Amino acid sequence: MNIRTNPLMAVACLALATLSAPAAADGEPEQRGGAKAGHSAAQQRNAPMTTAAQKPGGSGVKLQYRVDAVPQVGRATPIVLQFDHVTEAEGATVRLSADRGLTLQGNSTLALPKGKRTTATVVVVSEGEGLAYLNVFITQGGASSAISIPVQTGTTAPALKSTGEMKPAPGGDSIITMPVK
Repeated sequence: MNIRTNPLMAVACLALATLSAPAAADGEPEQRGGAKAGHSAAQQRNAPMTTAAQKPGGSGVKLQYRVDAVPQVGRATPIVLQFDHVTEAEGATVRLSADRGLTLQGNSTLALPKGKRTTATVVVVSEGEGLAYLNVFITQGGASSAISIPVQTGTTAPALKSTGEMKPAPGGDSIITMPVK
């Protein structure tokens, strides 16, 4: 069996391999000028949406969201909310609230019409570093859903409060003893 290679096909494959090599190196193509830049606004708008989990007995409204900027202390952070599957004739309602450490700017309620995809951009401002949540409460036809969207500002990890003492066990392991409440 004799295999012949088309020269044009070989050149095309070589060009494709050469052009894709820089992008495959670290997953991010290099910006013109050799320096890596931050994500552009267009890249943020095209970022994938996160689909919130739906629980049995909930409102049935599907929520997808995307945090459109890296949250920074004292700066506005837009969060895009997209609602689908509104089936009730009177539509659905949304109430928004923010945890302590996060300020919600603008309206805290939304009305969702039946059968239409609704997209809204909510703006929050972080008051300090750490993890806070934007809480989204959706009501449709007497059923409700509650979704908490995490907003991580800075790199400070949430600290757990320890209510017990670390003690060595007879086998050499360490255990935390906690009082019974």
